[in-house]
Amino acid sequence: MFLPTSKKEITQLGWKQLDVIIVTGDAYIDHPAFGAAIIGRYLLSKGFKVGIIAQPDWKKDQDFLALGEPRLFFGITAGNMDSMVNHYTARKKIRSNDAYSPQDKAGLRPNRASIVYSNKIKKLFKNVPVVLGGVEASLRRIPHYDYWSNKVRNSILFDSKADLLVYGMGERPILQVALALEAGEIPQNIAGTTVISKQIASEPYHLLPEFHSKFSKQEFWQLNKEFLQNYRDKDLYMLFAGRYLKHNKPAEPLSTNEMDEIYNLEFERDLHPQYKNKRITAFEQIKTSVTAHRGCFGGCNFCAIGQHQGKTISSRSEKSILTEVDKITNQKYFHKNISDIGGPTANMYGTYCKLGISRTCTRNSCLMPEICPHLQTSQASYKKLLTKARKKEKVQNVFIGSGIRFDLALQDQDFIRQIAKNHTSGLLKLAPEHTNDRVLQKMNKPKFKYYQQFLEQYMKYSRQFGKKQFVVPYIIVGHPGETLQDTIELAYYLKKNNIRLKQIQQFTPTPMTISTLMYYTGKDLQNRKIYVPNGREIRLMKALVQWYKTKNRKLIREALQKAGRNDLTKFFLG
Repeated sequence: MFLPTSKKEITQLGWKQLDVIIVTGDAYIDHPAFGAAIIGRYLLSKGFKVGIIAQPDWKKDQDFLALGEPRLFFGITAGNMDSMVNHYTARKKIRSNDAYSPQDKAGLRPNRASIVYSNKIKKLFKNVPVVLGGVEASLRRIPHYDYWSNKVRNSILFDSKADLLVYGMGERPILQVALALEAGEIPQNIAGTTVISKQIASEPYHLLPEFHSKFSKQEFWQLNKEFLQNYRDKDLYMLFAGRYLKHNKPAEPLSTNEMDEIYNLEFERDLHPQYKNKRITAFEQIKTSVTAHRGCFGGCNFCAIGQHQGKTISSRSEKSILTEVDKITNQKYFHKNISDIGGPTANMYGTYCKLGISRTCTRNSCLMPEICPHLQTSQASYKKLLTKARKKEKVQNVFIGSGIRFDLALQDQDFIRQIAKNHTSGLLKLAPEHTNDRVLQKMNKPKFKYYQQFLEQYMKYSRQFGKKQFVVPYIIVGHPGETLQDTIELAYYLKKNNIRLKQIQQFTPTPMTISTLMYYTGKDLQNRKIYVPNGREIRLMKALVQWYKTKNRKLIREALQKAGRNDLTKFFLG
């Protein structure tokens, strides 16, 4: 059964009224890779009647009224992506498609979807609580720099007029919210939530700088510095217009048993029937993949996973994962291959902090500037899992599609050997991001030599097994701290090794990342000035990295002249 999306479906289930209605900016796909489906299924398993309103037309009332009034609350999410990232490129150009919509159709969700949906619900259902969740709300829960309006915006909780915000992994907090509302209580102190409070009423707490309409860059830097130093083990308060934004401590990471319970729920693992004969790219990309764990202790400055999923790795049991593999092999769309068993970083499965303090430890990264001695880095459990999955009766191949942390992989040569032999589909995707160590340091990424060491080992094993395999490096241009000289160095490496990147990532300042803080303030976390490339310079950087394109020749010449590197004109342009 799918969660109901119409009053007819509610009646067919024998229900009179829903307890919770989830409004999402994504199409409704009943699969554990989609947040709305997971939260809906989880609440259903706890005895609550849950329905879904997917991609409502925000210009009209009709779609929001389709399921009636919920008994407890509306849960609102923009979807699996921030709606602004979903809509716009790094150059602020409107995207022509949306991978989370039927037939990739763009425009089925509004800009700032969480705010728009919440304001609409508040207008139509004045007395029903509204709870925000999902990545958009989670990463806009405190004042944040908004790249698309080029200003610091207040917490989304104030702009949306919602009653409460669940941040991070939402299963435990949302259940506590539902139980509190069921008991007639107004939730204020639930870990993993942000609320608006009239007064300071908890210990220990930390008071953040007051937010106001003329918030300076230095004040924004200070707020972020204090937030990062204190949010893990204290409640935070921030005064705004006579009220406080209360940021409760993060929820405890899910245990293995809790992870198994969630992923063992009876998902349909398919599109809702309303999308019959339609394609949704996001589903096509993950339908034969398995989430093995959540969390990432890498702490890359441009990535917000640490502020959303958390630093602690929550791993599922081997049994639960292999059971899900069996479920996938019985789907009509399965054809021999499991596309991925992983998470934010595949080879972090089964790793953990030996001291058990990963949630409260103040290090943003367990790998940088060096691997923490208290980190258990063995990849034995992951290797064992991949081998068992590959030997399943209906499975021909198990690939790794969610990325590998190569500095971690270098701790286990047999792991590199195993992925070269059994778990690469021909192209292995890695993320060195750059070749210049100074730029990598600003990204909080490992030195380039570790990528080269991994590459050497991986290619050695590939040749050993008679396999013609390649590594596709992910590259970012325009990151704070990068100069044109640095990009020329990167482009030189790419051309020398005949690496022709079809896609490159232009740095996009997204809410709550350290790189975004550097981009907006021009300072790093140590309060040191940092160079921030912008405008035409980034266009020149992109042209350099895609050195092989004829249309880029004029821009490459301009870049070399601007950087005083005319000595490389012949190398790049012949």
